[in-house]
Amino acid sequence: MSFYGLAGLFFSSYLWCTISWNVGSGYDRFDLKEGIVCVFRWGFPGKNRRIFLRFLMKDIQSIRIEVNEGIYARQVLYMEIKGQGSIPLTHTDENLTLREIEQKATELAFFLRVPIEGYENPREATGRIVCANCHLANKPINIEVPQAVLPDTVFEAVFRIPYDLQLKQVLANGKKGGLNVGVVLILPEGFELAPPDRISPEIKEKMGNLSFQSYRPTKKNILVIGLVPGQKYSEITFPILSPDPTTKKDVHFLKYPIYVGRNRGRSQIYPDGSKSNNNVYNATAAGIVSKIIRKEKGGYEITIVEASDGRQVVDIIPPGSELLVSEGESIKLDQPLTSNPNVGGFGQGDAEIVLQDPVRVQGLLLFLASVILVQIFLVLKKKQFEKVQLFEMNF
Repeated sequence: MSFYGLAGLFFSSYLWCTISWNVGSGYDRFDLKEGIVCVFRWGFPGKNRRIFLRFLMKDIQSIRIEVNEGIYARQVLYMEIKGQGSIPLTHTDENLTLREIEQKATELAFFLRVPIEGYENPREATGRIVCANCHLANKPINIEVPQAVLPDTVFEAVFRIPYDLQLKQVLANGKKGGLNVGVVLILPEGFELAPPDRISPEIKEKMGNLSFQSYRPTKKNILVIGLVPGQKYSEITFPILSPDPTTKKDVHFLKYPIYVGRNRGRSQIYPDGSKSNNNVYNATAAGIVSKIIRKEKGGYEITIVEASDGRQVVDIIPPGSELLVSEGESIKLDQPLTSNPNVGGFGQGDAEIVLQDPVRVQGLLLFLASVILVQIFLVLKKKQFEKVQLFEMNF
């Protein structure tokens, strides 16, 4: 959400995932079982010659979006490979919008569990976290952070995903599997992941075996984790170290916002912008369902004869979808052909935390103590005055 988590793709470990780009870009293949990536890259700018490269997934360091200057400026998507430099995944001549490039980068980064260098901040100007570009369903998320913290202290940020742990999602091969989850946590500037030697045994026990990482080396206040099994990690605890304004002059004793996004399950959008099999598939034409063919590797081919001109339209349904129509049935345009298999989604929320000045706390305690002492002295003085009055009356 490395940017692992926040909109991920979950594929069977025995499945080849093919990511198709626009015409001319070739294709990239990812073998999850062997941990291998095969890329057809451009040999030289402007040349229709490509080079086939094969390397390990663990050598992929990041995904980067870069603007190539020239007569026509273009955003190009790069993959940073350890020992091999930058591999372009889109060609400079492709007429792709920045939104399309960012969408490709988001899905690819989640799938490969690497950071996106093109996103300076995973939270857009509108307030939406970029995971929502591919995880279209909205799901709730529970956030628990302290109301206030002192400087240079370690505290817990707990996030819970309320969902039925017995739920199974449709995998890319059509089979059923458990849901994975990922989290992106956007902290105020100066807040960061607590170092291991500052984390208490109690917090370490709550953390489990999770590995937290910064979104980017320069963005230590943005933390990501995932993708991890949802059944085991439906609750995730982040150990956070608060900053000290005495050593960091750009940090002040103020109230700060915290933003969090958490996804569960597979996304609805693939890197090329096409729908995954975790979607409802609708009819692309109105007419009569003349034939339904069940494919050998799963999925269906549905032939629709249009009522207007008798033209045949074939709709391809990927594996894992449950059909809602049958042969001979009359259907309308955009009528659902399958049920909705999606049981996951994305949720984001926010909270507030106060970086409290210890001097203010000490001043408040001193003020409260003085008020209590004054009250005690007033009561004692009143008692003394009452005794004097009683003595004078008796005298």
